[in-house]
Amino acid sequence: MKFTTTIFISLLISGAAFGQKKYLNSLSNDHVRVVWKGDNKGTFPIGVLQVKKDGKWIDGPKPSGEYTLLYSATKPSGEPTESFEKITGGKFPEDSYHYQQEQWKESINDVSLNKAGQAIHFLPAKMLVKPDAIEFTKETEVATVTGNWRFDPQNPTDILVKMTVKAKAKGYFSMATPTLGTVPAEQLGWTSVPGYFQGNALQKNFALAYAYGHGVPDRPVIYRERCASTLSPLVTTKNGVTVSVIPEPGLARDPWKKDKITQTDWHIGLSHMNRKGQLAPTIYYPVLGEEKSELNAGEEFTFSFRYSIIAGDWFQAIKHAANDIYQFDETLALRKNKQSLTNRIEQMHLYLTDPKTSLWNIEEYEGKQIGAQSYLGGVVGSNKDAMKNADYGAMWMLAHATNDPELKEKVLPPALNFKLVQQETNKGFFNGAIEGQYYLAKSKKFVEEWGEVVEPIALTYYVTLDVGNMLLFEPGNAELKERLRLGADKLLSWQKSDGSWAVAYDRKNEQELFKDIKDVRPTFYGMIVAYRILKDEKYLKAAQKGADWFIKNAVETGSFLGVCGDARYAPDFATGQSAQALLDLYDLTKNKKYQDAAVTCAKIYTTSIYTHPIANHSPKLVNGIAREDWEISQTGLSFEHGGIFGSAVRHGPIQLASHAGMFIRMYKLTGEQIFADMARSAAIGRDAFVDSKTSVASYYWNAMNRGAGPYPHHAWWQIGCITDYLLSEAELRSNGKISFPRGFVTPKVGPHQTYGFEPGNVFGDQANLVIKAGLATPDHPAIECITAQSTSKNSIYIVLMNNSSSQTDFALKVDESKIGSSKKINAIKWLEDNHPAKIEQITIPPFGLKTLEVQY
Repeated sequence: MKFTTTIFISLLISGAAFGQKKYLNSLSNDHVRVVWKGDNKGTFPIGVLQVKKDGKWIDGPKPSGEYTLLYSATKPSGEPTESFEKITGGKFPEDSYHYQQEQWKESINDVSLNKAGQAIHFLPAKMLVKPDAIEFTKETEVATVTGNWRFDPQNPTDILVKMTVKAKAKGYFSMATPTLGTVPAEQLGWTSVPGYFQGNALQKNFALAYAYGHGVPDRPVIYRERCASTLSPLVTTKNGVTVSVIPEPGLARDPWKKDKITQTDWHIGLSHMNRKGQLAPTIYYPVLGEEKSELNAGEEFTFSFRYSIIAGDWFQAIKHAANDIYQFDETLALRKNKQSLTNRIEQMHLYLTDPKTSLWNIEEYEGKQIGAQSYLGGVVGSNKDAMKNADYGAMWMLAHATNDPELKEKVLPPALNFKLVQQETNKGFFNGAIEGQYYLAKSKKFVEEWGEVVEPIALTYYVTLDVGNMLLFEPGNAELKERLRLGADKLLSWQKSDGSWAVAYDRKNEQELFKDIKDVRPTFYGMIVAYRILKDEKYLKAAQKGADWFIKNAVETGSFLGVCGDARYAPDFATGQSAQALLDLYDLTKNKKYQDAAVTCAKIYTTSIYTHPIANHSPKLVNGIAREDWEISQTGLSFEHGGIFGSAVRHGPIQLASHAGMFIRMYKLTGEQIFADMARSAAIGRDAFVDSKTSVASYYWNAMNRGAGPYPHHAWWQIGCITDYLLSEAELRSNGKISFPRGFVTPKVGPHQTYGFEPGNVFGDQANLVIKAGLATPDHPAIECITAQSTSKNSIYIVLMNNSSSQTDFALKVDESKIGSSKKINAIKWLEDNHPAKIEQITIPPFGLKTLEVQY
């Protein structure tokens, strides 16, 4: 063997022999050691891969060290060469799911399936030891490949690698990150490409694994970064070692690089497997056939990445990639509000009480005046006449908090009638369920979003949740109680012996549909509502039975299902909702297994939040408007649905951060800072997506500031989730001295909950949530202002919160006339120390809170 320099070649040595000694053919410190061994072929495989855990060295994945270079003389075709079937047989996806056809097609071409090009597998044949690095080189027939390996001095569990590929022939090239080690299927503890899937077992049915993440794909598919929430494919062994591969910031696509959308650009590929189908987190750069992959002889490309090797779990690895490498926790400091969230609620109140702006409709149906808002999105059978109501809890909350006769007299009664006629009462198989989410005004019928199906979870949503939230405000409404009981009993009768429910039934023949997927959704929440309102123990038992099945089949396996019929139920925000459902069940039972499962579920939902690219001040042009990068950053936003099928593939994430309040509650429960950071990053400084005329935010990221667009009912969801977030922050920041009772979660979009149906507690006094525009007005948009009326004395409480990572100085104006026509302010004091307040000059620390009592 001939080498470029004199090196020390070690044999495979047991862990005890190392200590702190630095071997020339190893990278070793107090946390990680990787040792290459020379073999009789003149190559250098990895012989030792270990991490220190509890003071002892333990083995990680089975050492490898093999490199893979992909090469194709011609550009790979974008057309699929395979088709796939459901686990129950039949084409997947069915032709009726036309939103998914193009996305599925591009996901099963040879590049995506990692079949394209020639795979050149090799071990490096030359080793050059440098003062702070080891460099390996290999001459192949088509390229010279060099890899420079060294420790990251700031992150001792990370090995930095810089790869260089210099072409010897013209063609298309893609370099895989070398396989550090492989994990046999029986040793798999967890694996994930965040944003696409997570799980602990391989799934042989490709459609089930690839489209839903119900089990891990058993093929080395390559995912796009467009739906990769955190750029960190990872594998965890059963003995608790996690290896992740993290590309250097800036390597992946920027979704809005300069002056137009670049969401679908494909710069890097991510996988949980190497090309040989071995479990080993892998990144491919560039993607074969994509930008920068075409080289002439003599041309080269370089890229950098890191291996993170920890004695910890996947969540620890995700936090490391997001915070330590992609600076997610630091970029929150960039976020500044131009309009406070409480002001947005006040302005959306005006929008929603104007029938023209809110597209409010009144129709006659079955002898009742029914009211709902126009829905101009896709609904089967719609002729631009679909109508829908979104968040009944928010509707009733806003009406009671504002005491607005426009809402109480003109909106709530026809909305209630809409709910009554939406429920089936015909004594047949579907008695107690709903006829459909949407009402078609021209054809005068209720329909489901996508086909003639009836879903048990739709019963949970549009009967038990909506009716339950109304009953919190109208506990004496006997008709609503009977409707709740009717729906709950139907849901109970549909529960299977193992605790689960069907995904859906065929409306025509009453047979179960979608048997290829399990209902791994929080359908059991309907039983929670029924028990809390109706107090019948049978509902609580059913809720626990359903939750036990859900924990085993969803939380423990990482398998979830979505609630959007037009996306064939691709996993979505129902995962976050499931975390809150389990928390609510814990509150009723005090069984810690539900709380523990809720925390795990919430941790999994963090992988539905973008943590890249790093937000900054770079100037960008957005639809003719000058913006800074952070203003339109995807970082901190969640998916409607990600994965292969999700809307995020092209539209990007959504502004409707229903999870924000739940994440604040999770932060309070666990102390995990990433929950608070994600909640705040989603809620704060999103003005670039808010329509200035209505204060309604756009739904999809790519819509930017076009407002509600075809979804006017989303304003109710926005009011609901903003209220949940702010009141959760108030409880957190006041250490529980300010708290308001929470109702039930909202249908469909996530875990935010209803407030205002009972008095809350403000420093020991009972007080009702009130919303009076102009009552208390801070002169700084970082300051949120929540107001409550004491039930026992002539006092109004003003809760002031600083939604900025910087100290904020401001003045507060209190309008005496808003208290009451004959009311006069006698005194204003701080509740925290009972001292008189000077509201002309107030200072609140970063993410702090102060509370005023206004006595009259």
